[in-house]
Amino acid sequence: MKKLKIKKGDTVYVNAGNDKGKTGKVLSVLKSEDRVIIEGINLVSKHTKPNSKQPQGGIIKQEAPIHISNVNLLDPASTAAKPVPTRVGYKFEGDKKIRVSKKSGQEIK
Repeated sequence: MKKLKIKKGDTVYVNAGNDKGKTGKVLSVLKSEDRVIIEGINLVSKHTKPNSKQPQGGIIKQEAPIHISNVNLLDPASTAAKPVPTRVGYKFEGDKKIRVSKKSGQEIK
């Protein structure tokens, strides 16, 4: 299995697809499928039957997975007004391996 550089809780920029240019927080990473689920991105309509949780049933909007190659991590040095996507590198500090932004060189938490 490959090492993915995007983790749950990261803020990412979508660089391809219908939601190109949008940003969102990663809700989960599907490692085996190389996909991520991002809050408010790639919404699909799901038809549900009535059940105990939803007695009415109906159509629900929910996030669908998007391929990890279609997203970039946002640079921690960028502002909220102008988000800047960046690639991820690694740096060793002592015996710890930390993620680093390729654009600014800052640590990604």
